[in-house]
This record gives sequence, C-alpha cells and structure tokens, in this order.
Amino acid sequence: MIKDVLISRGIIRSYFNDLEDRLDSDVIIIGAGPSGLVSSYLLAKKGLKVTIFEKRNQPGGGIWGGGMKLNYIVLQDNLKDFCENLSINYVEQDNLLMIDSVHFASALLYHATSQGVKVFNNIGVEDLLVIKGKVSGVVLNWNNVIKEKIPIDPITVSAEYVIDSSGHPAEGVEKLARRGLINISQEFPMDADRAEEFVVEATGEIFPGLFVSGMAATASKGGPRMGPIFGGMVKSGIKISDLILNMRRKN
Repeated sequence: MIKDVLISRGIIRSYFNDLEDRLDSDVIIIGAGPSGLVSSYLLAKKGLKVTIFEKRNQPGGGIWGGGMKLNYIVLQDNLKDFCENLSINYVEQDNLLMIDSVHFASALLYHATSQGVKVFNNIGVEDLLVIKGKVSGVVLNWNNVIKEKIPIDPITVSAEYVIDSSGHPAEGVEKLARRGLINISQEFPMDADRAEEFVVEATGEIFPGLFVSGMAATASKGGPRMGPIFGGMVKSGIKISDLILNMRRKN
C-alpha cells in the first residue's frame, strides 16, 4: 500500500535537493525558449552546470503552437545537420525544413535535460544580482507571487554567466534598463528575412555577465520579429554557447 505522505515526501526532497544543488551554477538561463534550450544543451554537453528558470508551467516558449496554432515550424535547410544530430524529423519543402512543433520542442527539452540541464518551471526572475558592475546571478520568486505582486521576499542564485532567453519581454535586460544601467531599443514589425539575420547578429554580451539570445536579443537591440521560423533562434543558441565557451577558455 502506498502512503500519500510518501509521495509528498519524495517530491519535496527531490525538488529541494535539486534547487539547493543549483544555487551555484556555471550558467543560468532565463526562459526555456528555443535559443535557451539549444544553448543549454550545447553548454551542458561540454560539462557546464546549466540551470534554466522558466516562469510558465510549460517549457518551450513559442515553439508548441507553431504558426497561429498550426503546429508546424520552419527551419532553413542549412540546419539539416543540427536536426539530424538531435534525431529531429523534418520534411524538405521549398528549401525549408518543415517540422512538427511538438516534436521539435520535445526533442530540445529531451536532449537538454539528458545532458544534465535542470529546468525549474513556474519560477520567475524578479531581479538580477549585480556585484561590482557584473551580473552574477538572478533573484527568484514563484511566478504567481511576481505576477500578483504579493509582498513575499525572493531568494538569490549565483552563476558565472546569465543568459536572457526570455523572448519578447527581454525580462533580464529590462531589469537593468529601468534603472538606467543599460539602454535598450524596441522590437520592430515582422520581416522574417532580415529578422533571421538580425537575431544572430544581436546575440552576445549586453552587460558584463549578462548575455542575450533569441527574441530577447532582437527586442533589446531593435530588430524585426520573424514569426514561426526558428532557424535564427537555433543559430542564436549555438552562437551564445560558443561565446561563453570561448570566454571560459580565455579565463
């Protein structure tokens, strides 16, 4: 006979053991969208301790719904190798790769977590930890506490690098911008062709210790949005992982 309290005890112990272990991480990623999941997978594969905090219940960002809830997304055909390395199925059409969005999101989550990436969902980033002019971690609270502005104090976790992969809101960058520590632009109207290039160009370190990828990079630096084509997101995730790995080698 299974006692209900044993189920509760197992969940509580497992969860808080994981959380305690991640109070110090090599990399913290804000948001489990496509660029964040790609970079988390590649960084963890190289042995880094990578932790993602996702404010929503479901990790994966905007992948799941495809275009207008038609659950297909598009990648450029120069990402075939990436797909094949992660066993992602695709169909070629007009020099593009058509991919089931649920399959794509599931594959990214599976490969990231299989490499040791820990995703904490329903936790929001209330603020950034800035010490001596460098972002050194994030300040966390339950997302409903932040959303409903309940006066509950947060906790802090530290990391060598923080990646803002929070999508259109650019939530990490916004925390610095509202204090005048950084200047940001705004997201411009749809232009998929230019947007796919821009998101990769904009990916990088925006403030000491804080990096931007995906739509957070686009929103921070004033590029156009692109809709349900995700090649730029994948390439942004690849670029950000390369940047951080190169910085670690130099240090």
